Amino acid sequence: MPKAMAKIILDVLMTLALLFLMGYPFWGDALHEWAGVGMLVLFLAHHILNGSWHKNLLHGRYPPFHVLMTAVDALLLLAMLALMVSGIMLSNHVFAFLDLHGGLSFARLLHMAGSYWAFVLTALHLGLHWAMILQRLGRALHRGQAGKTCRTLLRLAGAAVAVYGLTAFFRRGLPTYLFMQTHFVFFDFSEPIALFYVDYLAMMGAFVFLAHYAGRLLQKISAKQKNAR
Repeated sequence: MPKAMAKIILDVLMTLALLFLMGYPFWGDALHEWAGVGMLVLFLAHHILNGSWHKNLLHGRYPPFHVLMTAVDALLLLAMLALMVSGIMLSNHVFAFLDLHGGLSFARLLHMAGSYWAFVLTALHLGLHWAMILQRLGRALHRGQAGKTCRTLLRLAGAAVAVYGLTAFFRRGLPTYLFMQTHFVFFDFSEPIALFYVDYLAMMGAFVFLAHYAGRLLQKISAKQKNAR
């Protein structure tokens, strides 16, 4: 399997795993823990396949887009490490044999904040790499008038998803979880599971959209500055 295709498959699996984990009350603790372990394995595999990121971290120039991408990736790594540590501390199934008892209240708070930061940062990470992802998937959207029309429709659909996703982001109170203004996550168990995941997909889409166009803007600014020299 080509390395590029393996990266795409890993990205898709990690995104699906993350979305599944965000709805943990619907699936129970045991399944949530095993899915978390699977997410950790996928995350480690992702870093192994992208080992050049670590090797080149302190080398080369750092234009604004590169700074933003590196900051998002570094913060995502920290969020995942926080989830790993707190998840092990809170485990009642997979890591129960460790018999850990201390610091559970801190671990719960860390796990809550870490999970929502990981969700947002993963979406931002995807958005900053969106052009690369589209390039890997093919060049069909760059062919002729039909391709131009298709790109326009996709942009409009992306904008609509972004607006709905940002509305859902505030309606569901995610800022209060991100900044630990509350210690508990509210779940409406009477809500259809499908609606829950529609909202979370839209929220992820919103941050992908914002990061993609913010990245494009920074790249254009860097190109203008380079040409002006």
